[in-house]
Amino acid sequence: MKVKTILVSQPAPTTKQSPYFDLSDKQKVKIDFRSFIHVEGVSAREVRNQKIDFSKFTAVIFTSRNAVDNYFRLAEEMRFTVPDSMKYFCQSEAVAYYLQKYVVYRKRKIYVGVRTFQDLIKQIKKHKTETFLLPSSDKLKPIIPELLNELDIKWERAILYKTVTSDLSDLKDVYYDVLVFFSPSGIESLFHNFPDFKQNNTRIAVFGNSTIKAAEEAGLRVDITAPSKETPSMTMALEHYIKNVNK
Repeated sequence: MKVKTILVSQPAPTTKQSPYFDLSDKQKVKIDFRSFIHVEGVSAREVRNQKIDFSKFTAVIFTSRNAVDNYFRLAEEMRFTVPDSMKYFCQSEAVAYYLQKYVVYRKRKIYVGVRTFQDLIKQIKKHKTETFLLPSSDKLKPIIPELLNELDIKWERAILYKTVTSDLSDLKDVYYDVLVFFSPSGIESLFHNFPDFKQNNTRIAVFGNSTIKAAEEAGLRVDITAPSKETPSMTMALEHYIKNVNK
């Protein structure tokens, strides 16, 4: 069956240079965007209940922009002035650049990974005497604490925000040829909103091994996967599939 419509379970891109817009134009398909999950920050009281004291840490590990936002939000709410000497370890350049929203970038000690958390570990290894805080969601990839524990460093996790299922009830009678997922939480949201969901002819596209596993465990047939050597991005995987079925 040909692909004419795609729903991506993420917010719409904020720039016109998105590869999704190029895909839509080149392959003549309609692409919509909708967050299946969203983030809600926890309260200062919830942080105190975790027995987290921001002043005890000399370094912060940021894996996402949400972690950055909620760390500085709660620091302000708890009247903690983040010292200029604080060291920041950012999983990617995008996260590091986002720090500029809160600190004068050139005057801070900022260490950046390439893309994955494994890349960042190499930077953390060089600073084993620091006391690290890991601001995170209530859902955290198991590999992250595993890698940190292997380093034999002082570190603590602080749950500063939670991943929450979005209300998708307005999509009840809307059909798409392809649904695109990037996390197990997106799969959970689909079945939370539509417990009786039947895949039928809907194609499922997933990014990452954990998402593939979640989709298969939920009984879904996975038709499109990324990343791979041939298709390192989701848009490339979608384009490859569309070219084949829309001949």
